[in-house]
Amino acid sequence: MKTVGVIPCRYQSSRFPGKPLASINDMPMMWHVYQRALESTILDEVYIATDDIRIQDVAKKLNLRVVMTSDNHSTGTDRVAQVASMISADYYVNIQGDEPMIDPKAIYKTTLEIVNCNNPLIHATNAYTSIKVISDVIDSNIVKVVMDTNDQALAYSRQPIPYPKSGTAQFNKQLGLYAFKKSGLQVFSEISAAYLEKTESVEMYRLLEHGYGIKMVHTVDSSLSVDTPYDLERVQKLMMNA
Repeated sequence: MKTVGVIPCRYQSSRFPGKPLASINDMPMMWHVYQRALESTILDEVYIATDDIRIQDVAKKLNLRVVMTSDNHSTGTDRVAQVASMISADYYVNIQGDEPMIDPKAIYKTTLEIVNCNNPLIHATNAYTSIKVISDVIDSNIVKVVMDTNDQALAYSRQPIPYPKSGTAQFNKQLGLYAFKKSGLQVFSEISAAYLEKTESVEMYRLLEHGYGIKMVHTVDSSLSVDTPYDLERVQKLMMNA
């Protein structure tokens, strides 16, 4: 059994071009993500997946495994699927390249859940955490998720779900950490984005909307996504004081 972690890293970004190479404690952000992935101890190999020669060059200088991929991918998971066509494994884990503080325990737990999954209807696992700050509920940059009694995803939305008509509600935040069976990743790459994926811009709808199961895995979210230079400053301060 072989498990591979893949960190998609694009150079182009509307709000923060070149962010995988942004410096944190004198090392590029993607290096920090790579180290966290290694610390999870459950991944046999970890790869940077990029479409930019500048990222490839830096990765090689730092002795990070790196794979060049197409610049036409619409999602990070599509990029991971291309890596899967080149590197054989039984399970693939999509780890966001802009979360240098990702918890290795979250990677471990999300990956272990798919490795131990015997349900043929489950094609992937997806980490989530409980929302504790009310402003996050109405923040459209935060994807909310609702699940059935077996912790399988029912729906994702950038709007607050569920709607608490009859009282209070527990809101959950989808995290950008996905682990796939090899067959599940192949399905993802072969089917087309449908209405909800396009409307909500949530890539895991690719499976859910076509009837493929996703098991949600609860983790403690200690990460911060770097989307802007301001986010980078916050992360730099936190990691400097860690």
